Amino acid sequence: MTAVLTAAVACAPLARVSGCDLQVPLVQGGECTYANLDYAASAPALAAVTDCIADVLPYYASVHRGAGYASRVSTDCYEGARESVARFVGAADDQVVVFTRNTTDSLNLLASCVPGDTVVLDIEHHANLLPWNKNGRRVVTAAATIDETVRRVIAELCSRPAALLAITGASNVTGEVLPIARLAEIAHSCGARILVDAAQLAPHRRIDLASSGVDYLAFSGHKLYAPFGAGVPVGRRDWLDAAEPYLAGGGAVREVGLTSTEWAPAPQRHEAGSPNVIGAAALAAACEHLCTLDWDVVADHERDLSDRLRRGLERLNGIKILQIWDDTADAVGIVTFTVDGYDPSYVAAYLSAEHGIGVRDGRFCAHPLLARLGVPAAVRASVGLGTSSSDVERLVNAVTTLCETGATWHYEEIDGRWDPSPDTRSFPRPQFRSPRGDGSPACK
Repeated sequence: MTAVLTAAVACAPLARVSGCDLQVPLVQGGECTYANLDYAASAPALAAVTDCIADVLPYYASVHRGAGYASRVSTDCYEGARESVARFVGAADDQVVVFTRNTTDSLNLLASCVPGDTVVLDIEHHANLLPWNKNGRRVVTAAATIDETVRRVIAELCSRPAALLAITGASNVTGEVLPIARLAEIAHSCGARILVDAAQLAPHRRIDLASSGVDYLAFSGHKLYAPFGAGVPVGRRDWLDAAEPYLAGGGAVREVGLTSTEWAPAPQRHEAGSPNVIGAAALAAACEHLCTLDWDVVADHERDLSDRLRRGLERLNGIKILQIWDDTADAVGIVTFTVDGYDPSYVAAYLSAEHGIGVRDGRFCAHPLLARLGVPAAVRASVGLGTSSSDVERLVNAVTTLCETGATWHYEEIDGRWDPSPDTRSFPRPQFRSPRGDGSPACK
């Protein structure tokens, strides 16, 4: 069973990413090239993005009010990043890009702007479930099929007025994709707007807000091959302009007095304080690079890898692959599964320690969905532009070995997490050294 996929035609990465040659130690001795199958948590940076950041860093300075040369360049870079993001998602003329920390930050910002109830599904990531509590959240239970789920959404929207339908573009647990253009049409016909949590969708599928009719979109740079912590909500200006600023402070104002404040319109209204210029530049660089790709090729690449992984796992006894709907037509590169007799944390620890494979385990910030799928936790493997068929083969072969002969190392559960015991691997830590180079403290 350990060579079940080797006869298939190889599938190469579509792009070079940071860490693609990373060598990691194994508990049994030796080392191997790291197989990163955790793209759904944080995708590695594209080489094109790190190259861009290297070009931008020498000009890093404060933006918007600096007359210095570096400040002027940084300001142009920051505002140009906004334009790149808008182009990437096909933003309409009345839609604005606001820079935040991540998708969670973006959704909380938008929740503070919505003038009424929000309808959500019970399958959502916590980031698109919890923020709506403050202004009237109505939860629709997903059905066994997408078609029936859509009918339930229609019934809820028609039952009484709602301001917003907030829905995931692709499940962060199963990768299944919802028909967002269809849902946008439904929401509008019922007098509501639609927001799409695109944290998992944007890195994998072409999004066009203007043609799909989506009013608001949120996603994160760290899932889009862009490090340095930036995210965005993109959406219609009127709610953003009417809401109280997300943060009160410099940069969000036109005029300040001791008794009154005139706030700036969006996006500045919600970007108080010094912005994350490098994060915005990284996100823009990722957007620009992704715009050069053929999205059909991207989808085919992911489908090939996901199919290989599913076929390999389905050959094994005791494997359950999670799925929400029976009529799913499309899914991004996520395969989540359980292994009979093994805690998911044990499986993840084994894959890392003995095979150099990185996956995610747990409940994926989607507790209600895991509960309805009938599992307390699971293992999630996710692929992206830097994934090859050899990465998938290694995972299938490692799980096959676990199912047939078990792990070769001993593992202990400590505080709910499994770890190899003893753990013979070394984990490097950053060293913050004095510029004097003598090992003395940098600060006294």
